[in-house]
Amino acid sequence: MNNPYKTILLILICFCFINLQAQISNDSTVSDIDGNVYKTVQIGTQVWMAENLRTTHYRNGDPILTTAPDTLDYSAEATPKYQFVYNNDVRNQKIYGRLYTWYTVTDSRNICPVGWHIPDIEEYKILDNALGGKNAAIGKLKATGKEYWKEPNSDATNESGFNGLPGGWHAAKGHYGALGKYGHWWCSNRQTEEYAFRMFLSFDESCYKNHLGSSDPQNAWSVRCVKDDTSKP
Repeated sequence: MNNPYKTILLILICFCFINLQAQISNDSTVSDIDGNVYKTVQIGTQVWMAENLRTTHYRNGDPILTTAPDTLDYSAEATPKYQFVYNNDVRNQKIYGRLYTWYTVTDSRNICPVGWHIPDIEEYKILDNALGGKNAAIGKLKATGKEYWKEPNSDATNESGFNGLPGGWHAAKGHYGALGKYGHWWCSNRQTEEYAFRMFLSFDESCYKNHLGSSDPQNAWSVRCVKDDTSKP
């Protein structure tokens, strides 16, 4: 005759396993206000988007503006809040996401999905440390191969699953640049009154010098969101 306690224990173990699988599945993707679906990845204690943000609306449904034409010089604006697709080519949106000014990224209406936020510089340092420190992390954050990155990209392994891509940038003067060469991701905090923090990856060794640095918040760069309170159970 079977032991009823063993049967109950087995049921509980199966329930916990199914529940755990459900939690993993729920963390595998996240959707934004526009319905765009993003893969996610857990790295250490953090859960990150594994793709660049593509939304054209703030979390409350308000549109994120852009310039007309997209090559307009808006450098005289104090706090420009714009988004762009590289070279205004929708094919680039699917691969590289959209480019946002820092003022858009830090607007109180939020551009990340509910339960997610723009990382600050300390959260990028936590990401680096989870991957073995800055120098070890850089290659682990980059997508491999030369389909998107220019040569040499020889240090890229993408071991983290972050899948960093070289989405280039849109300058406040109105021009685009560096697609295939550089990827920049905004942080939520400033370094000084003039500059905001950002994370940087490159096709060559230049990123080792300024992987975590800062730049003009008027420029438009890529965005990754990180999940809220991921270090808590």
